[in-house]
Amino acid sequence: MSDKKVLVVDDEKLIVKGIRFSLEQDGMEVDVAYDGQEALDMVHQKEYDIVLLDVMLPKFTGYEVCQQIREFSQVPIIMLTAKGEDMDKILGLEYGADDYITKPFNILEVKARMKAIFRRVDGKQSKKEAISDVVSGDMRLDCEGKRAYIAGREVGLTTKEFEVLELLMLNPNKVYSRENLLKLVWGEDYPGDVRTVDVHIRRLREKIEVSPSEPKYVHTKWGVGYYFLNQ
Repeated sequence: MSDKKVLVVDDEKLIVKGIRFSLEQDGMEVDVAYDGQEALDMVHQKEYDIVLLDVMLPKFTGYEVCQQIREFSQVPIIMLTAKGEDMDKILGLEYGADDYITKPFNILEVKARMKAIFRRVDGKQSKKEAISDVVSGDMRLDCEGKRAYIAGREVGLTTKEFEVLELLMLNPNKVYSRENLLKLVWGEDYPGDVRTVDVHIRRLREKIEVSPSEPKYVHTKWGVGYYFLNQ
């Protein structure tokens, strides 16, 4: 993970100091921010490989920061939260986070989650080099730029929403179970459950379907899973 650029966002300076020291020991370049506005300014100014983002922040909450970052960047985001309830985790995913870690955490767990994300990102980039665009009907995916277009209009998708849609489009009419989608998109070591998939499918449909309850693109095969209907 050496040479990776990391932004750590937390208003607890002791936590920031500990994370920063440990990551720098592994050769990473670490910047820090102590409130939501500072974090947004830094992500605008510099390209990071990953952001570790606390939920409870001054000025903007971690959820608000995550949501605003997703308007202009697909940088992987791991939410750090002191709350362990399922709804808090799901809410982070709703706003576009890639993963979450509940405080108190072990720095080794943080590094393991980061490595898992880097492996997925690097692996997917190498596999996609031969694929530039995927087209079905009036939908087009720019695989290199991670952008989706419908009738020429760009649709703002989070990283995971794009990856789910890309996997389904590359394999039209093939039904994927929720468990299989979780493994293929989030990785086998992802600690979440299949509700993560349902949340992302629902958000994806809200963005790409004229009528999410009567989808044109992403369909449900009841009791089995989800599939993309080739146009």
